[in-house]
Amino acid sequence: MKLLVTLIGLVMILEGLPYVAAPESMQRWLRQILVLSPRQLRRLGGVAMAVGFLLCYLAQKTGLFS
Repeated sequence: MKLLVTLIGLVMILEGLPYVAAPESMQRWLRQILVLSPRQLRRLGGVAMAVGFLLCYLAQKTGLFS
């Protein structure tokens, strides 16, 4: 449970960083996302999840990042 809470905290830090560092750029980027169709957003989310799972796998099983 401690690891899960730590990971959630790290995700929140990484998610919030662009809003603190460059709020104007984030607003422009979010406006661009509004014009995407739900299908495009779903694909983008699926790709992001796949890359995340791949990174987790590589970090845990192959020792590539150690």
